[in-house]
Amino acid sequence: MRVTRLFVDHPFSSGQSISLSEAQAHYVMNVLRMGLGDPVHLFNGCDGEWRGVIDRITRRRCSVALEELVSDQKLEPDLWLIFAPIKRARIDFVAAKATELGVSALIPVFTEYTDVTRVNTQRLRSNAMEAAEQCGRLSVPDVDEPVKLTDVLADWPEDRQLLYCDETGGGVAISDFLETEKAAGRTKPTAILIGPEGGFSRSELDLLKEKTNFTAIDLGPRILRADTAAISVLSCWQSVLGDWPRK
Repeated sequence: MRVTRLFVDHPFSSGQSISLSEAQAHYVMNVLRMGLGDPVHLFNGCDGEWRGVIDRITRRRCSVALEELVSDQKLEPDLWLIFAPIKRARIDFVAAKATELGVSALIPVFTEYTDVTRVNTQRLRSNAMEAAEQCGRLSVPDVDEPVKLTDVLADWPEDRQLLYCDETGGGVAISDFLETEKAAGRTKPTAILIGPEGGFSRSELDLLKEKTNFTAIDLGPRILRADTAAISVLSCWQSVLGDWPRK
């Protein structure tokens, strides 16, 4: 039987009754047709996953009484996805799939060739939360407000490496880079930067090349769309350096 999982931004303790949001209550009561005593699992990104039961229902609200901890909070990879915004359906796809692939932060950035000028970060957060609920992870990635790429780079943390996709052919093969990192036992915080459909401008590439902890990567012989590139790099990183099972 599939377990209903919901993210709630509230601290947990045994026996506590947690009020769901109006949207969550509508989903539980009117979409899933759940009632008093039905089981619901809750997580908040800090206190693990808890089993609870619906203990109160009103016309538009309901609450869940926490009964027991079923999964401790797990340490997850410190992996950011920084990306130039793309059109609506595809940016929603990126938010959902990057969440499933374990990113800890989603950071939209405006580059010189970015066509999209506005980003609905609330919708991105909703997509990320829903994906986290469905895929079984115990946290929801942070979703930042969009900023200029130059501003992000100007305030870059020294301890975090950056991998950026270079369509000009000047990068190292992603497989070679990851295997080298694995052999060296390096597990430093990482960010992956995906540019817009038109690629980075020359001035942006020059700026990226100035940083010693930035690495240009090559995704192979085909030019990938931005959403495809994002999922490809995240999948490669997780398979070698992330939390995917390895023998």
